[in-house]
Amino acid sequence: MTDAVTTEAPAEPTEAELLQDPFIRELIKQLRAQDTHGTWEGKADIKLLEPYILTAEQRKALPLMGDPDPETLWRLDLFHNAIGLCIERATGCMVSPMTKMSHEGFGRTVLTTGRLIVVNRYLRDVHRFGYPSLKKLAETGGKLVAEGIKMIETYKEVATYG
Repeated sequence: MTDAVTTEAPAEPTEAELLQDPFIRELIKQLRAQDTHGTWEGKADIKLLEPYILTAEQRKALPLMGDPDPETLWRLDLFHNAIGLCIERATGCMVSPMTKMSHEGFGRTVLTTGRLIVVNRYLRDVHRFGYPSLKKLAETGGKLVAEGIKMIETYKEVATYG
């Protein structure tokens, strides 16, 4: 007779746990730093992140083609700034994002140390920028941070040359 081995799937992280994710913390810092008049002072962190969450229904309501509005481009910049700062904290190498975008919402963002491209992202449909959940936002940010750290560690001499 064999014993059946059951393995439980890991529990989904709670909202409170996701809000402690290093990338999410940095993104919240970036957002709060933009509040020069104290408008968001009493707002909960999750409220600040709401524009980054785009459910399937909200995504369907948006047109397939469209021009990104300034607020969406601003959120995209803060997203990449947070990635760059997380990489910088982990490696000690200053990382700067650069974005080149067409008026139609297609483009590219690179995060670079000056001599080394550590993250390269092609963007499309930027007017629909957002993630289906806080978990997916944290996963994507964390993945891009890990990619940048790995690139710097692999090519340390190029990243720090200068």
